Amino acid sequence: MSTLTPPESSRLPEPFTAAFTQRPHAVLAELREAAPIHHVALPDGSPVWLVTRDADVRPLLADPRLSVSKRHARTRWAGFALPPELDANLLNMDGADHLRLRRLVSHGFTPRRVAALRGAIEAAAASCAEALTTDLVAEFSTPLPLTVMSDLFEVPEADRRPFAGWISAMLAPPSARAAAEALAGVHRFLLELVAERRAAPRDDLLSTLIAARDEDDRLSEEELISLAFLLLGAGIENVQHTLSAGLLALSREPEQLAALQADPGLLPGAVEEFLRYAHPNLVALRRFATEPLEVAGATIPRGDTVLLGLASANRDPRRHRDPDRFDIRRPDPAAQLALGQGVHYCLGAPLARLELTVALTTLLPRLRPHCFTDPAWSTSFRSHALSRLRLAPADRPTPPPGPPRAGNA
Repeated sequence: MSTLTPPESSRLPEPFTAAFTQRPHAVLAELREAAPIHHVALPDGSPVWLVTRDADVRPLLADPRLSVSKRHARTRWAGFALPPELDANLLNMDGADHLRLRRLVSHGFTPRRVAALRGAIEAAAASCAEALTTDLVAEFSTPLPLTVMSDLFEVPEADRRPFAGWISAMLAPPSARAAAEALAGVHRFLLELVAERRAAPRDDLLSTLIAARDEDDRLSEEELISLAFLLLGAGIENVQHTLSAGLLALSREPEQLAALQADPGLLPGAVEEFLRYAHPNLVALRRFATEPLEVAGATIPRGDTVLLGLASANRDPRRHRDPDRFDIRRPDPAAQLALGQGVHYCLGAPLARLELTVALTTLLPRLRPHCFTDPAWSTSFRSHALSRLRLAPADRPTPPPGPPRAGNA
């Protein structure tokens, strides 16, 4: 690893290695305190610049000299990438193309339309809470956003769990074969869903996108499939993992949990703290320098890859006091960067905040300090998320009594 602090580089931990996955926030903290920017390698050997401090990450998220389009890469981008049939989406476009696609879907995520979903989200959260008996991730945090996004796209009930499984396998694949099988499964599912909706349009977001493709020629077939993949996948994964890790952190702070249960006015700050402290994305989507630029004393050549450390910036003590402490009363809760900034600010931010608010409101009455146990983490170079979080035995609901045994009075 090369950094901007050569004398210390031999003592710094390597990011994006097996050791990194065991303690990602601690490794990022060591790098952040050593220097604001480091030249490092991804697991596949791809060289990247990692920016670690809020004062640099924040403006770079909106800097037009950094492009999300891979056509600006100096060499073929070999990091985390999707096949072309799933890759033609907002996350890989700038300028006119990005604006064109964003306008096509933005009407589905306005504050008014999102607010109209509250009743359906509350019903879904109540149903998931009733089914919660053992594992928060499997029984609440996953099915809630899965239900919300699947309802928006009117995904058939039988296809919902398989789709969520494919998304998880793509983001943290146990093997290359598992990743390839997940990609194939997602692509096949989306092709079938689009074909079914073409034959029988409905009043849903996917039918709107299909009409934009077929009637107005405002997007290509690859863009249609890629947009559906992005909206469904990101809408499930980010809320799922933020909710799980945020609830675990809250359960470990008895005083804050009691305060939140007593005062619903603290909910907005709690949601922002969930996003700052518990959002799964360790880095923003890679950017490529469209021209040479100076960042914190380093010269980044044109075409080089830049990773903006969202998780590192969200725990930067220069911006956030006592940043490794979960605190729902932070004086500037909206300062977090989990949802990005600038033209690529998360389109689904209002929906994500509503889902987190409803989930918290639903579960708060039954939460106790330290009510979770046996957390299992799944970490890659880009995300850090819980794959399992069990309810402590004392917090599991008592099963209803079975029928009396034969011969008993």
